[in-house]
Parts: sequence; C-alpha cells; structure tokens
Amino acid sequence: MEGSGETLNDRILRPASDGFAKSGGLKQLTGNLGRGVIKVSAVAPERQVIEAPARVFHDQEDVKRAFKAGEFTGDTVVVVRFQGPQANGMPELHSLTPTLSVLQDRGLRVALVTDGRMSGASGKVPAAIHVSPEAAVGGPLARLRDGDMVRLDAPAGTLTVLAPDFDQREPVRADLSGNRHGIGRDLFETFRRTVGNATEGASVLF
Repeated sequence: MEGSGETLNDRILRPASDGFAKSGGLKQLTGNLGRGVIKVSAVAPERQVIEAPARVFHDQEDVKRAFKAGEFTGDTVVVVRFQGPQANGMPELHSLTPTLSVLQDRGLRVALVTDGRMSGASGKVPAAIHVSPEAAVGGPLARLRDGDMVRLDAPAGTLTVLAPDFDQREPVRADLSGNRHGIGRDLFETFRRTVGNATEGASVLF
C-alpha cells in the first residue's frame, strides 16, 4: 500500500524545504572556558544567550541541596565540574534539568555548564556540556570561581568567562579518591587514566 506523499502532521514531520528551524539543533561552543556543545532545539531563542555569575559545584547532589536550601535567588550559571571521563567516567546529569527548570519558571535566567554529559532530553534549560579539556586535567573550568561572570552565547557559539585575571589563576584540584574504589570502580580505573577528551569521543588512548 502506498503511503502519503506529503506529511499528515507538520508538527511532527516536515519536509526539508520547510524545516522546523533554519539550522540544526546542536551548536558547538568555544571560548576561554574550553570547547563544548549545546542542544538548542528546545531552548527558547530569548534564553540562548545568558550572562550571569557562576556558582561552582563538584557534585550534582550539591546543586540539588543548594536548591532545596533556597540558595538560588538570582540569575545564575550553574557550573558542575570534575564530571568528565577522567574524573568519574561522565555520569548522567539529566536529573539537574527539573531543578534548573523550576528556577527558570520562577523568572530567573539560568544555565548549566559542565565537563560532564547529559542525555538528549536536556530540555528547555541552556546546557553547555562535554566542556573540554575537563577540570580533572587542569582544564579552564578548574580555574573558575564563584561569582565570575560567565557568558554563554549559543547563536554566536561562544562560552567565556569575563574575568581579567582568569588566565593567570592556578587550577583547583578535587579529591577524586572516592571515584576510584568500590561498586566496581576499580575495574575501570585504567580506563579513566587513559581516556581522552570528551570532544574527541572520550576514547581510550594506548
């Protein structure tokens, strides 16, 4: 049986000549914070550029605790570093999306910047992910401090921190010993030590 020669619901399927958007749903980001990627297909155009103070975390659970404690009261770029392949194997950070969505629904301008990963369902909150080089190897995110003004500009493809002394700072180090042992982690220690950047596929290098 022949199918229809045209879409029956253009909210689901559209021809290439009349796409949902003029450009694709992903944008590469580069700047003095490194190189990353952002999914913009579900992010409203007016939220694709954000400039706000950074709030830096080393664990996604700490972000949730800060939210429950009512610590987010203004526009914020939430930074979750030491989440890359060498740090802890890049765990899924998608559970942060509902938390940040609530802040956005309250009228705040928020974004997520991380050297970790998120699933394709990153939703309506702008999220710069896979930022490389990762903090665990001394990448730029390791020099970021609370209060630094961060600018994420998806249309321009840039991710920058507006701090004049940024390049002169020493990167902070995190205690990653808890990621090395227990719950099967010992088995993957060799892989964490030899894995490459997320921007290069987080491939094991021998």
